[in-house]
Amino acid sequence: MSEAAAVAHAEALFDSGAFFRTLADRVACRTESQNAERAAELAAYLSGQIAPALAALGFTSQIHPNPVPGAPPFLIAERLEDPALPTVLFYGHGDVVRGHEGQWADGRDPWTLTQADGAHGARWYGRGAADNKAQHSINIAALGAVLAARGGRLGFNAKWLVEMGEETGSPGLADFCTAQRAALAADVLIASDGPRLRADRPTVFLGSRGVTNFELVLKERDGGHHSGNWGGLLRNPGTVLANAIASMVDARGGIRVQGLRPPPIPAAVRAALADIQVGGGPGDPAVDAGWGEPGLTPAERVFGWNALEVLAFGCGNPAQPVNAIPPVARATLQLRFVVGTEAHRIREHVQQHLQDHGFHGITVSQPELMHATRLDPDNAWVRLAMQSLQASTGVKPALLPNLGGSLPNDVFADILGLPTVWVPHSYPACSQHAPNEHVLPGLMRQGLGMTAALLWQVGAQAGSLPRRQA
Repeated sequence: MSEAAAVAHAEALFDSGAFFRTLADRVACRTESQNAERAAELAAYLSGQIAPALAALGFTSQIHPNPVPGAPPFLIAERLEDPALPTVLFYGHGDVVRGHEGQWADGRDPWTLTQADGAHGARWYGRGAADNKAQHSINIAALGAVLAARGGRLGFNAKWLVEMGEETGSPGLADFCTAQRAALAADVLIASDGPRLRADRPTVFLGSRGVTNFELVLKERDGGHHSGNWGGLLRNPGTVLANAIASMVDARGGIRVQGLRPPPIPAAVRAALADIQVGGGPGDPAVDAGWGEPGLTPAERVFGWNALEVLAFGCGNPAQPVNAIPPVARATLQLRFVVGTEAHRIREHVQQHLQDHGFHGITVSQPELMHATRLDPDNAWVRLAMQSLQASTGVKPALLPNLGGSLPNDVFADILGLPTVWVPHSYPACSQHAPNEHVLPGLMRQGLGMTAALLWQVGAQAGSLPRRQA
């Protein structure tokens, strides 16, 4: 009955092939939430994969309808050992993006987990392997390893929330968690999604940047007009909108709308990012020198600052240009933002900026927000995770105050009021959302062992861990 026994049990699942077979069964489930024809498969993943796996570990599960009509269901499971013990909420999503059949290398079937060796070592290919089926499967398996090593006890209470709509924006998740606050009450969220900083460095992140897309549209007239007859006389909406965007984000990617800029990076965040190096892994693009906010390191720019990106811009017919001044121009911009940004005033700030710079007639759509979250790096749950991962792997984990990307962490942090500790088991070049999505077998084995060690330590230190205030 020891941490070493829990780790050995978890690693044996990998070595015996049992984990591969479990993941293969889950990858075979065609849980494409972007495909309306997969509704039955989405529900079946919860009833046929997750509920039985958790029942074998002593959890009771219930599948709930989504408060959004037509959206996929949720599963809540719990295993309560003692009200005096802390409770950990685990989260995962079983849905995936479209399979992209016929587009995978070497004729691979996205719904068949396939091991292949290549120039960069062995890989397991399959849709959803990285996002998110291997990740929640590791956490379920690690719970089983701790139970086996501790004689049928975890040493803490555990709950699960699994959704099937994350790849379509988690419809209904916020409303569902609001209604189910009591059922989901816990002391911490421990979950896995997204990539590590690098494949060879365990990573802990504590939240995510927020994200919003908004559209700029400038309509000058109902139809195009010959550029020879009217060029130089009519306002060209493409020219005007291009200059409006240039007033918002400069040629180096710096944000020029004051209201879209974040507050200064807190000292604790700077300290956490001091040893973080972005990129440099196989398949990573080269970081462009001199791009983004001046005076910041690459890590500070992607994890501690905001980014305003032009996702699309169009006027006229780019595929077949004609000699006419276009009547309309439109662009889609995206703001990735950190905690402290006035996210609720984004539209107001953009409208005021355009007005102040003499750009009239440009409409700004109402942004839809996924809010930013960030846990204090000095939180006791964070210290536990960092210490455990370093002890079990021999590698100092990367600590990211928030992920550069976005996920629905605001639901857990703001609605459920939980400290959030994310321990990802994927890596940046995993091709998630694209053909050839894969995971690294070595990372899977390490993930199983280090997660079993972490959950063992939660039970070992249960008496001293902070509890949620009722």
